[in-house]
Amino acid sequence: MAEQKKNISLALDNVPFGTDEENEAWMKMRKIPLPEGVTSRQIYLDTFRIAWPSLIELTLAQLASMVDMMMVGKLHYSAVAAVGLTTQPIFLLMTVIMALNVGVTALVAQNKGAGRKDRAELALRQALMLNLVMAAVMTVLGILFAKPMVKFMGAKEDTLEQAAEYLRIRMYGFIGFGLTSTITAALRGAGDSRTAMIYNVIANASNVLFNYLLIFGHWGFPRLEVAGAAWATILGQYIAFIIAVVFVMTKSERKYLHLDLRAGFRPDGDTIAAMVRIGLPSMIEQLIMRVGMVIFARTVAGIGTLEYATHNICMNIQALSFMVGQAFAVSGTSLVGQSLGKNRKDMALAYGRRTVIFGILAACVLMALFFFFGGTIVSWYNDEAEVVRIGSIIMSFVAFVQPFQTMQFIQAGALRGAGDTRSTAIVTLITVVFVRALLGLLFVNVFHWGLIGAWVALVLDQLLRTVLIFIRYRSRKWMNFAKFAKQKS
Repeated sequence: MAEQKKNISLALDNVPFGTDEENEAWMKMRKIPLPEGVTSRQIYLDTFRIAWPSLIELTLAQLASMVDMMMVGKLHYSAVAAVGLTTQPIFLLMTVIMALNVGVTALVAQNKGAGRKDRAELALRQALMLNLVMAAVMTVLGILFAKPMVKFMGAKEDTLEQAAEYLRIRMYGFIGFGLTSTITAALRGAGDSRTAMIYNVIANASNVLFNYLLIFGHWGFPRLEVAGAAWATILGQYIAFIIAVVFVMTKSERKYLHLDLRAGFRPDGDTIAAMVRIGLPSMIEQLIMRVGMVIFARTVAGIGTLEYATHNICMNIQALSFMVGQAFAVSGTSLVGQSLGKNRKDMALAYGRRTVIFGILAACVLMALFFFFGGTIVSWYNDEAEVVRIGSIIMSFVAFVQPFQTMQFIQAGALRGAGDTRSTAIVTLITVVFVRALLGLLFVNVFHWGLIGAWVALVLDQLLRTVLIFIRYRSRKWMNFAKFAKQKS
């Protein structure tokens, strides 16, 4: 316990390990009381303490992405479309790494709750070892097949070469980006979101600076346009990677995780099996999602270059709103995982409920912002009248889904913290493939509703996904997925 208090002191730290008898009793209660000595205020503070660094980090990262696209948009709207065509291929190549990261976050959280620091650090080493191999393979594939991938995404003659070059350059940063994301996932599992905030803020600031220098050729740098945006991104990614590695390799009593190279990277069957058990459904979920998103993106790309550029602008703005849900999902994943690692189902539910309340309040602020100022924000990317007109309509859809998507992100994060990744995979299959992708095809190609039809399908996807995740969360079955560790003697 003293070891934990050197790091982040949580209300959870002040309650004893739960027993199976207590858990059985709690599961029968509709409303579970807080443990003696724990207040609702403490729960909210724990949630906020982990969420705010993640919120700043993720928001600034997305703002850097928005500035990136705004700068590219000043070249021509076809440049925006070219960059947008690479989004799904990059995410598809990241699928395996993202899946293992879900596993390492859950394992670190649960082992921290159980007081097993050695097992948490082992999980980090195993994930880094596996993801290094995966990232190297994906890098080669991405470079070799950059042009076929963006062509498959629907790139037209005015975007094909720019998109292929952008994707090819981005792949040179894939290893650094993948390993940094693994370190970030482990730190978040331990409840340390502040460190990731620091190195990612530095990286994003560097990205914006290099964008200015390399896209337009300022201060004697070459004018590389779309390629310059790609080089700026990977320079920022490697800056984050260097800082992250230095941090976790520097031993300090204030840090929970330490990457000790002397401990070695020999494969550990139990740890790898646990990560695969948690991560495999997540990988299937990501693959399903990417298939649906690829179909959806190809459908929108077929409408026209201007419409696809407008779509990418609005998706880029909507991604900013994801940051609220994802930041509070970090809290949910970490706190729920730690609570279940300590065999405290009552605390898992307490943290989950209050995290949702916090997140929805923040989402309502964004909803108002996008509803009243959506058109103005779109014009910052590209001020062509038709882009702004269509974009203003789409932004009303973005505003509408804010509270729903935020609740969905947070409750899905809680499920992942418990290791219940299978249910989120099933929900993704139903909503992204059978709702967003297929209804998008129907509304665009049969009803001829254009870009509006595509976004109607997207909204229906988000609403149904929120309902299904809510039903799963309310069932409480996910609390039986975590393998409770024994308290250390």
